[in-house]
Amino acid sequence: MSEHFPLPTQNPDVLNFLRNRRSNLAKAMEGPGPNQQTLARILEIGTRVPDHRKLPPWRLTVYQGDARHEIGQAIAAAYREDHPDHPEDRQQFEADRFLRAPIVIAVISAPVDCMRGTPVWEQQLSAGAVCFNLCLAAQASGFGAQWLTEWYAYDPRINAHMNMADGEQIAGFVYIGTPSQGSLPRTRPALTDVVSFA
Repeated sequence: MSEHFPLPTQNPDVLNFLRNRRSNLAKAMEGPGPNQQTLARILEIGTRVPDHRKLPPWRLTVYQGDARHEIGQAIAAAYREDHPDHPEDRQQFEADRFLRAPIVIAVISAPVDCMRGTPVWEQQLSAGAVCFNLCLAAQASGFGAQWLTEWYAYDPRINAHMNMADGEQIAGFVYIGTPSQGSLPRTRPALTDVVSFA
């Protein structure tokens, strides 16, 4: 007999959390990050997204500890190659990109070339959903989170360093840590400007 999840019920706490959610700046994060048990839960929840026919069309790489330094050196080398005249402190800034938070999760869109008719665009949207779900899971676990891309997400040298295959793209880097300051409110679009009813 197949197992069914319970039907949805009202959950005011979740609604309030979603209504007030705001990204935390990666540059304002510090340690500690989640322990391995909490990180595993964040990853489990993060990958619980619509993925059309159970493909799943994405994969994740977790950077923590020395791995953040290693990819930082690759980022700095690529930047130095393109901007050899820029000052050393700017090159160091690039090398320190992944040191802004204790944990950085790369979400890689990896569309599946299947014969079952799932458009690549829909598979890419699924990878975006993973990015946001990771942010929600991290913040619901008591940590700060920010979803970023920045220039190196689109750089073929960094993509090669990350062993990405042809057709794969960075959907985002999710920075997770303890925020050193609260999030500031921001202006949201008026619903009348972005919502219409057919």
